[in-house]
This record gives sequence, C-alpha cells and structure tokens, in this order.
Amino acid sequence: MNASSKPAVCKLMDYGKYKFDAIKKEKELRRNQKTIEVKEIQLSMTISDHDIAYRVTNAIKFLNDGNKVKITLRMRGRQQAYTNTCVEVVKNFIAKLAGYGSCDKEPEVNGRNIIAVVNPQK
Repeated sequence: MNASSKPAVCKLMDYGKYKFDAIKKEKELRRNQKTIEVKEIQLSMTISDHDIAYRVTNAIKFLNDGNKVKITLRMRGRQQAYTNTCVEVVKNFIAKLAGYGSCDKEPEVNGRNIIAVVNPQK
C-alpha cells in the first residue's frame, strides 16, 4: 500500500463489507467512551444541617461516578441583600466535598444565583 512503489499496488475488496466493518468499529469506539455528565444540586440560604448532609452524600456519589457537580444557590427576595452569607453556605458545602472533588474557582454570583462547579478527583 505504498504510494511510491512501482508498479502501483492495489487491493480488491468488497465495498459493502468494508463499509460494514467501518460502521462496526465506530459503534465499538462510541460504546467505550465515557460521557461526563453535570449533575446539579440546589441549595438555599436557610438550608438545614440535615438537608446539607443529604445533599453532600448525593454529591459524593455523583463525584465517585466521575460526574461533575454544579452547585446552585438561588436567592429569593431579601436574601439578595445578604450575598456574603449565601456565598459562605456554598463554600461550606464545597469544603465538605474536599476529599472527593475540587472546585477550580470561587463561587460566582450571577444575578440572583450563586454557581460553583466541582470536578471529580482523579
């Protein structure tokens, strides 16, 4: 199959079989790929300790499966005046996931939402 060989070498083959094998290989490669999903966990400013513990166990399960976890805290009404408290709630949640995943950047405030993404530990 060298392009510079003299005389030129060619291979006769069944195109239908070649096409079938190519599709089969492509399906096999797609089956072996691992898709990373982003799982979302919603918090609130006035969340109780038990609810945080429950959400931490779910987040740990998601991180162990190899998925990213998006933490969202939606501020309602007067809560928007206390963004520092809301950011602390998100930071404390991320601190409880320290052994299982890491957050690349600080939680960011987008309007009435505070968003952070935690990546699984390698």
